[in-house]
Amino acid sequence: MPTLTRVAPEIPVADLESSLSYYQSKLGFEVAMKTPEGKYAVVERDHVALHLFQAETKSPSPVSIHIFTTGLDDLYTELEGRSAHVMQRVVRQPWGNRDFRVTDPTGNEIKFTEPLAEDD
Repeated sequence: MPTLTRVAPEIPVADLESSLSYYQSKLGFEVAMKTPEGKYAVVERDHVALHLFQAETKSPSPVSIHIFTTGLDDLYTELEGRSAHVMQRVVRQPWGNRDFRVTDPTGNEIKFTEPLAEDD
């Protein structure tokens, strides 16, 4: 039986260089790869890889992704301390998760999500 092992979302950005700077300095990712022509790059943090690409239009349509994590409160404190653009503080959701949201310079939304423990 086939098994899915990893996902690598491709995220359009208006300016690849400024986006790489944001993902590194504000979100704590490292650049793992960048194409020589400078239109595509991969950033990684822990077990997550995000593929950023220079959008062909001046106003790309932003996307939204979820990244599941542990230590949500510590991550929130870290990213807030790095001056990431937090658009939603940590919220307990009725479907059994806690999450917060940030946006990048293009308006792409990243939701960091932590499932609640069964006794929460």
